[in-house]
Amino acid sequence: MALLQNAIFYVAPFLVVITLIITIHELGHFFTARAFGVAIERFSIGFGRALVSWRDRAGVEWRIGWLPLGGYVRFAGDENVASVPDVDDLAALRAAIIEREGPGAERKYLAFKPLWQRALIVTAGPAANFLLAIVLFSIFFGAFGEPMTSRRVDQVVPASAAAQAGFKSGDILLAAGGAPVKSFEDLQFYVQYRAGVPIDFTVERAGRPLHLIARPTAVAVKSPFGGDQSIGMLGLTARGGRLQRFGPLAAVSMGVRRTWDVTATTVYYLGRIVTGKVAANQLHSFIGIAHASGDITKEAVAVAQGGMVGVVLATAFFLIQLAGFMSVSVGLLNLLPIPVLDGGHLLFYAYEGVVRRPLRGSLQAAGYRVGLALLVGLMLFATWNDLQRLRVFHFFGSLFS
Repeated sequence: MALLQNAIFYVAPFLVVITLIITIHELGHFFTARAFGVAIERFSIGFGRALVSWRDRAGVEWRIGWLPLGGYVRFAGDENVASVPDVDDLAALRAAIIEREGPGAERKYLAFKPLWQRALIVTAGPAANFLLAIVLFSIFFGAFGEPMTSRRVDQVVPASAAAQAGFKSGDILLAAGGAPVKSFEDLQFYVQYRAGVPIDFTVERAGRPLHLIARPTAVAVKSPFGGDQSIGMLGLTARGGRLQRFGPLAAVSMGVRRTWDVTATTVYYLGRIVTGKVAANQLHSFIGIAHASGDITKEAVAVAQGGMVGVVLATAFFLIQLAGFMSVSVGLLNLLPIPVLDGGHLLFYAYEGVVRRPLRGSLQAAGYRVGLALLVGLMLFATWNDLQRLRVFHFFGSLFS
């Protein structure tokens, strides 16, 4: 019974969220390729042996694999992992296509499409993830609204970063690091990823703007991914606000703004991890994400009122936000200039655009081997972080002690 409950709380929400994100990502590639007349052999959600498969009128095989942790679009003529054949590959591929299908048939294959079309097809996957995030955040703001706490400072915690910077009760928050602050929630979101970083705050005091420099203090709080995480805190409190509702257009505007804020903050935070200013143990794998989605579902069930309808609404409240954040993360991850990822394809296309010919096949293959090793290493490192954070090794050690 406990195993069944864990499957419901941890596995099911994670699979729903990750399947949605990956499907939309691959559909971005698929529909853009279709728009340019590219021949497509297969669209797959999941890897491994097909549980279900069928073919549409265009001859595309649609399938659902037994391992639901990814997906892919297979274009006709994809003979190497790079999908960027070199000069020799292109000549051989063109000859084989013409012999098999006749002159002109090669123009429907991805490798023979103009460079700009190939680049757009590759970019469409991450772009679809950012669009999905906008849609999810827009749905969230339209359905649930957003708490808008006053920007007026109610109290300043003694000896806190805010107190040392000179904040006073009654100050009205206007901007943080040049970014406008529209609510106290905006301030919290901005500050939590900038522990120890000097931030220029603009406040209104006695009717006049005033600049204050504060360094948020690192504070350990419970992480939804398990264990603790360090976030930045100023030491300010504000009085309770109100729940603001949004119409359709305003919700979309808020969705765009939230997607941009999450994207910019994620890029900034990853930069701090790469430069060593933030511990790399903040990286998470699918284990941490599954744990977070499971805890979110449990919390939703615990706080929900109104029977099953209340549980569904409370779960949607949390999971829509998680899916939006994850969609942005997947979009950004795929844009990294690492072979195997979409950014790696764009890197090869950039080379082709400069020198007017594809990179040699041997160099592409070597790049993909290195990229795959880097990606696998990163995944293993993130998995190790989550296992450590969830004290899995401590649990198994206690069994044999």
